[in-house]
Amino acid sequence: MNLTVFCGNEDFFDPNEVFNSSNPKLSLCFQHTVLDLTPCAYMLIFSVPYYFVYRNSKDKAIRPSKLFTARMIFTSVLFLLALANFGYGIWKFTQTKVGLVYIISPCLLAIGMAKAIFFLNFDRKKGIQSSGLLTCFWIWYLVLWALIFKSQVDKLLEKTPLNESELFRCVTFFISYSCVLALFIMCFFVDHPRAHTTYDPYSDESQLLQTETNIEEEIFTEKNPCPEPTSSFLSKIFFQWFSSLIVLGYKRPLMDGDLWDLRKSDKAGRVSRHFLSNWNKEKEKRKQTLKFGNPKTSSNGRINDSGEEVLIEQPVKSKEKGPSFFKALVKTFGPYFIISSFLKVLNDVLTFVSPQLLRAMIQFTTDEHAPVWKGYVLAALMFVSAVFLSIVQQQYFNICFTVGMRMRSAIVAAVYRKALVMSNAARKQSTVGEVVNLMSVDAQRFMDLMPFINIIWSGPFQIILAMYFLYTTMGASIFAGFGVMILLFPINGIIASKAHKYQVEQMKLKDERIKIMNEVLNGIKVLKMYAWELSFREKINSIRKREVRVLRNTLYLNAAASFTWTCAPFLVSLTTFAVYVLSSPNHVLTAEKAFVSISLFNILQFPLLAVPIMIAAVVQASVSLNRIQKYLNGDELDPTNVEHSSEIEAAISVDNATFSWEKDEEPTLQNISFTVPKGSLVAVVGQVGCGKSSLINCLLGNMEKIDGQVFVNGSVAYVAQQAWIQNLTVSNNILFGKALEEDQYRDVVKACELKEDFEMLPAGDQTEIGEKGINLSGGQKQRVSIARAVYQDKQIYLLDDPLSAVDAHVGKNIFENVFGPQGCLKSKTRILVTHGVSFLHQVDKIVVMTNGRISEVGTYDELLKKDGDFAEFIRNFVENGENEVFDEETNDSMTSSPPATPLNGDSVKGSVSSMSGPQQQRNRLISHQQSRISESERSRKNSVLQKQQSIEKESQQYQEKDKLITTEAAEVGNIKLSVLFSYMKAVGYFTCIIIVLAYMLSNAASVSTSIWLSAWSNDPINEDGSQNKTSYRLTVYGLLGLTQSIFVLVSSFALSFGSVLASVHLHSRMLSNLLKAPMSFFDTTPLGRIINRFSKDIYLIDEVVPQSLSSFFQTFFMVISTFVVVTYSTPIFAAVIVPVLILYWFVQRFYVRTSRQLKRLESISRSPIYSHFSETLSGATTIRAYGLQTAFIKQNEIKVDTNQTAYYPNFVSNRWLSVRLQIVGNLIVLFAAIFAVVEKGTINAGIVGLSISYASQVTQILTWIVRSASEIETNIVAVERVEEYANVKQEAPLEVEDSKPDDSWPHSGEINFLNYSTRYRDELDLVIHGINVDIKGGEKVGVVGRTGAGKSSLTLSLFRIIEAVEGMITIDGVDIRKIGLHSLRSKLSIIPQDPVLFCGTLRMNLDPFEAYSDDEIWNALEYSHLKQYVSSLAKQLDHDVAEGGENLSVGQRQLVCLARALLQKSKILILDEATAAVDLETDDLIQTTIRDKFADCTVFTIAHRLNTVMDSTRVLVLEAGKVVEYDSPDKLLKKKGLFHSMAEDAGLVT
Repeated sequence: MNLTVFCGNEDFFDPNEVFNSSNPKLSLCFQHTVLDLTPCAYMLIFSVPYYFVYRNSKDKAIRPSKLFTARMIFTSVLFLLALANFGYGIWKFTQTKVGLVYIISPCLLAIGMAKAIFFLNFDRKKGIQSSGLLTCFWIWYLVLWALIFKSQVDKLLEKTPLNESELFRCVTFFISYSCVLALFIMCFFVDHPRAHTTYDPYSDESQLLQTETNIEEEIFTEKNPCPEPTSSFLSKIFFQWFSSLIVLGYKRPLMDGDLWDLRKSDKAGRVSRHFLSNWNKEKEKRKQTLKFGNPKTSSNGRINDSGEEVLIEQPVKSKEKGPSFFKALVKTFGPYFIISSFLKVLNDVLTFVSPQLLRAMIQFTTDEHAPVWKGYVLAALMFVSAVFLSIVQQQYFNICFTVGMRMRSAIVAAVYRKALVMSNAARKQSTVGEVVNLMSVDAQRFMDLMPFINIIWSGPFQIILAMYFLYTTMGASIFAGFGVMILLFPINGIIASKAHKYQVEQMKLKDERIKIMNEVLNGIKVLKMYAWELSFREKINSIRKREVRVLRNTLYLNAAASFTWTCAPFLVSLTTFAVYVLSSPNHVLTAEKAFVSISLFNILQFPLLAVPIMIAAVVQASVSLNRIQKYLNGDELDPTNVEHSSEIEAAISVDNATFSWEKDEEPTLQNISFTVPKGSLVAVVGQVGCGKSSLINCLLGNMEKIDGQVFVNGSVAYVAQQAWIQNLTVSNNILFGKALEEDQYRDVVKACELKEDFEMLPAGDQTEIGEKGINLSGGQKQRVSIARAVYQDKQIYLLDDPLSAVDAHVGKNIFENVFGPQGCLKSKTRILVTHGVSFLHQVDKIVVMTNGRISEVGTYDELLKKDGDFAEFIRNFVENGENEVFDEETNDSMTSSPPATPLNGDSVKGSVSSMSGPQQQRNRLISHQQSRISESERSRKNSVLQKQQSIEKESQQYQEKDKLITTEAAEVGNIKLSVLFSYMKAVGYFTCIIIVLAYMLSNAASVSTSIWLSAWSNDPINEDGSQNKTSYRLTVYGLLGLTQSIFVLVSSFALSFGSVLASVHLHSRMLSNLLKAPMSFFDTTPLGRIINRFSKDIYLIDEVVPQSLSSFFQTFFMVISTFVVVTYSTPIFAAVIVPVLILYWFVQRFYVRTSRQLKRLESISRSPIYSHFSETLSGATTIRAYGLQTAFIKQNEIKVDTNQTAYYPNFVSNRWLSVRLQIVGNLIVLFAAIFAVVEKGTINAGIVGLSISYASQVTQILTWIVRSASEIETNIVAVERVEEYANVKQEAPLEVEDSKPDDSWPHSGEINFLNYSTRYRDELDLVIHGINVDIKGGEKVGVVGRTGAGKSSLTLSLFRIIEAVEGMITIDGVDIRKIGLHSLRSKLSIIPQDPVLFCGTLRMNLDPFEAYSDDEIWNALEYSHLKQYVSSLAKQLDHDVAEGGENLSVGQRQLVCLARALLQKSKILILDEATAAVDLETDDLIQTTIRDKFADCTVFTIAHRLNTVMDSTRVLVLEAGKVVEYDSPDKLLKKKGLFHSMAEDAGLVT
């Protein structure tokens, strides 16, 4: 049966009737088949994957609504009408033998409507609120039936009456079309929200996480849900759901509370669990390969298939390949890649529709007989295809950016989780700065890659299509152009190779710079006191110079690439045209050939330009991928180091265990064997570096087990030697994720001696603690740490010398109330590392460590009777201590007349020689230990009190008295012109002018080329089919193109040169001014916030801002060029330009305000991620000890989600803008085409081709100029943020040339305080009130006082860390206010409380300015008792010091600080609680050296224990910032004033 019989003896399609008629008509058969059944075919094809995608949805059904009922009614009507037509067709077939089309078509239509009814119910049951499948189904019918509607209206307008059959079909059609229209309108509305959330195997287990993290319930409840999931399909397609935020952002600057919550599918928890599931599978595969594929290789890895934080698998060695990070990414995000690939294919195909329509339009204008409607249809098709292309393109980018965002979340989560289980060796290899770069820069690389990833196959696909269409237009001559492209590809290879090399080098240098910056910020206070800022600034700048050298090469390389690939389309077109016109005289360049070819060349330009971009992104991402993979495959702590077992009877059992900090290192602990019964108290003692802390760490699983077994039976709490405090309230630091129990909490606070501290704090226990506990004293931090451990109520307590930083009487109380036999932990198992001996007689067992081995184990009395290492340790301690006491007594007697007796007979309980038994020795030790009153806490509390006053003042002003660390404020409104001018100034005004002129001239040359081509195509054709002046036209065309290329080259290189200058200037200025900022700035600014400026913001200035500027200049001048050309071609077009530009301006204004603010919010929400990460790294041991990895992982996810909450609407706003601007831009194409139709016959084909081809470009160009302008505004925020820190308040000048003291100053070290008063900040109360103190040269002055007396403030005043309000301080008669800070600080020596070391060599840590010889350094090491240790090191002075000095003990670090003071040889030495947190032996070494080597110096001692200052020349007693007593110790004791009272508290007098 042929088609004619099927149609009932009618023509199926008559081309003459359609295309050559002024009123085209479609046959009924065509209407019933193509127009009726095309949507049914769509439904048949796409309903299958749609069904399988949603069939397993766990969403509960949506309740039937009025909207659903209406949809069902109208769809049922359509089904019934199709059945009616089917029945009528059968009846007519039996009567008159009509064509089968009238039976089959209604039948298939009815089936299509039945499927629509099915999917309406299916969507409701699966919780789908708006169906894309059905929406597109109704759009198909709405568009195709419009043609039938026109045919039916034409019939009704004819004078011939309708027959019965026509009337029936007419009525049923109009009813059907009305139903379709109604159903389409309903597509703009959605059904009721879902009754239940989707089940997701990777979703957050909210209840579990709440239990573990104590996170408030509202975190898991969406406060401001994103409207996208509940929006209609059409709203999603056009991003209309986003308009409310755009409007709000236009009305006022957006705030954090205005942002929507992330969709559940985008949340970091869900994404990271999905990724980690695949990553663990990759590790399992690798494990199996190693197990079966290589029997000689084994893995100690542990796989956690649940995707929890345990990323445990030991890395493979040597050249073995580890688990593939890339494969895990592909498995996780591959499905989204497939969806985006489908959209990209659609996008590429639609791209080539425009040139074919242009060809048809040019043919239409040259065809005098073509009907007018054909031109209007072509214009409409241009518009519709362009709109459809815009929709597909923006959906493609939306998916890509969403996947990029999720990929970043997965990478950040994986990096964070890895940090919690890194081994010590891995931590050495990956510093904080490097890992921060993995989270910021490297994760960003993957986000940048996603929009271009499909270019891998799409680029060649577009090139093949373009070549095919060009071949059909220009013939074989196109192969000449193709040859040019082939020749250009090797250049691309060279660029890629160089780019990879530069990228690797740049990232290494960036890591190194951030690493040093992190250390500098951590030790900024010490750096200022040592006057080392210039040295470290130069060190950072030297790395930055190398980084900038690589950056400059990279940018120049990019400029060369830009020149090459900008010229590529022109070179291809020039070569093609030249070969075409010169190969034959009959080859003439007509408008159709010229402008269709140019249109295709413009399309070809995209893949040619995208290839280098894609390659650069892939190169960068591959570098980042290798870095991340190396990090994730790094060594991890082996969980089998410690076995947790409830089968053993004891709490802890260690059997012949040998441990080292790294696998390849010599063992730190050897042959360790001991057992700790449940409920016992065990003390661990020993000399410095003997392995006490290592023993605790091996029980925590932080060391590598080489041999033996360690069993732990019970839950563990841990108190570190250096307290780890979070940037939370005091209360939350104690609770540490556990629910609040009022009674227990109160008891813990009381037992840990924190009640009085809470009364002092401005908001009590709700006071926020600054980063690293900046607003707490050392003792307070340690007591909070102890309270945290006690509150956790664990079974085993590992205590690493927690009492060293607290006052002795406070430590005594804590021991009695907490650790001791009658303390609140008496039923718990406790292992206490201690340097004190007064508590040892109360412990159940003592473990004595010597050189990494346990030398003795026993009770106090047993060990004394043994007369072994422990007895020797006790004898050394007592002799050192007693000699010190008696020296004080002798000194006091010699310096007073009559002699005073500060220590009477009752206070001295015997002598060393009279000790005959353990009990007497114990009494002696108790007495001596009690005299070791640490005034350190009191002196620290002084500065703390002032800081708390500072907080209190600010809290009254801002009514946030519990906040110390201020929330980072986002700038609002337009970018200040000052920011733009500061960037222009950094670039150089002359360079800016050259850049603008070069871009302008290159576009002028481009316009000239197009106009010249138009004139060429309009040249008359001779009778023999040739054109005149072909060579002349071709030569000028080539010269104009060459001119354009030269100016592109100049502009690219000028911009690269200028941007590098700007980057260097801005970084250097920020670094220099930041190092000169006062300490108050660093006290209140989180480290992560500052690091963010030096990592992410400098990255933006280095690489992103230049790209944004280049894009803006290109598009800006291209827009001007386009409007010039189109207006020149069709002057009537000028009438359309003004309203279109006004519309563009309004859309752009709406967008820019919102986009700019979203970028700012995203920037400030990024810093907490890095701050929290740094905090986690420093406290990883504590977190692991308490088993709170999951809780901290969740906190990290919340911070990432907060950041993505601002990032997600940021890129969606770009999609919102692009859809609207492209649709408006498509109107320009429509108008240009309509004007061409209207003026047909009055304009030539060349003008039409020129006008429409440029109008087609304007859509993308106008979108890009708005985007580029917006990107400049959003990325220039980085300049704004850098400028903010470059303009921080500065300290006084480092040098004042006019009043610079002599090199020999100070001569004697005389210090005078003359009516001196000071405060911490302008708005705070005075902390020192008009004191007058004279200190003679060479005097030893101790400074004492109770909490808040002003002792530390006096030290800070000497260094001018805080400045005088009135009065002055003179040193040797020189007013220190009148000299530079470096002149002052470099002449003062200080041994600070917290020993700070920097990553680098030991030599650099002692002599950063390289001012001393090796002999001088070795002498200083000898006097500081470090020579023997340093000599034993392989590299000696060049020994690498780890980040923060972690590979040295605390005591060794303090001795390094002593060596620094010895090298400096200053006449004034300040001891700021220098021995507060060190063991007795180190304390004695430091005191001995100070007495010997600083005998003729003025020593200014902030007392950490009163017996230290008893041999001072004089003692300065402060109270409330005033001098209350100032005299020799014996006279002060006689006066029985404040000093006497303090001595009584210390047990020095009775």
